[in-house]
Amino acid sequence: MAKIQSLGSKHGFMASTMLVFSLLMAILSTTSAQIGVCYGMLGNNLPPRPAVIALYNQYNIRRMRLYDPDQAALQALRGTNIEVMLGVPNTDLQRMAASQDNANAWVQNNVKNYANVRFRYIAVGNEVKPSDSFAKFLVPAMQNIRNALAAAGLGIKVSTAIDTGTLGESFPPSKGSFKGEYMPIVNPVIRFLVNTQAPLLVNLYPYFSYIGNTKDISLNYALFKAPSPVVPDGSLQYRNLFDAILDAVYAALEKSGAGNLEIVVSESGWPTAGGTATTVDNARTYNNNLIQHVKGGTPKKPGKPIETYIFAMFDENNKEPKYEKHWGLFSPNKQLKYPVNFN
Repeated sequence: MAKIQSLGSKHGFMASTMLVFSLLMAILSTTSAQIGVCYGMLGNNLPPRPAVIALYNQYNIRRMRLYDPDQAALQALRGTNIEVMLGVPNTDLQRMAASQDNANAWVQNNVKNYANVRFRYIAVGNEVKPSDSFAKFLVPAMQNIRNALAAAGLGIKVSTAIDTGTLGESFPPSKGSFKGEYMPIVNPVIRFLVNTQAPLLVNLYPYFSYIGNTKDISLNYALFKAPSPVVPDGSLQYRNLFDAILDAVYAALEKSGAGNLEIVVSESGWPTAGGTATTVDNARTYNNNLIQHVKGGTPKKPGKPIETYIFAMFDENNKEPKYEKHWGLFSPNKQLKYPVNFN
């Protein structure tokens, strides 16, 4: 009896240990799997879609932003574990807003027909500005796409991506507020997201803030390398520009009555050539520091991992100006341009 009891205790201990290990691995997976990579296609020398998907798998990149429903890419994503943020391009907003049937067809053709692709979000529109002719169609298109997903029995969140040009004031971060001219877009978007419990997508680039004001912003602050706090803001201290910009958006959301809205950083990165401070070393430093940093949140939202998508997978030689060609982590020949630890 003593032996059997001892053996049972041993098995119970082992089972408990395995359970704890499994839970720990699940927690680590949750915190380390926050990084995705944007798959832009504005190049005439990029690898075939299946080779690109294989590259995501090879480097254990578990999330992808795809800017439009490219059928060859969606076909290659079938059966993979890659979670996809799929875009509805700005050029389709008017058509999606015009009728529910159009949105239903879009969802059927690009989402429901790919039942074994793991769609995480549908990003309706990208960086829509008040002056854009299609701006008035943004929220109606979001609503129709959401209706179509619901009718198809799909619980995929619908959002849109804004850039930080929507901010009128951002320094210090607690003063963050949206520009008045953006409110006709921002307010209905915020209401939609709050009502549907979907995150706001934000394209966030410390690089552009830095090159726009190199007199007052240090390179180390932009690259997560400041040795001590740079910007005091009440009880909060900021050691990097990424946190300062992100918390300014959170402050702007608070002032718009949506302080609990989650933000997903839908683009961030650093170019390797073509402009001010565009070196391989700076891009390597920024992106590797970004991957580690987003596991821990911001001063305003500490301890909350920030889902983030690095821009971009490849250099895209059809883009202008010159520095827009060089944001890739990989060259078109599928070689990493510098070491990156995606975990």
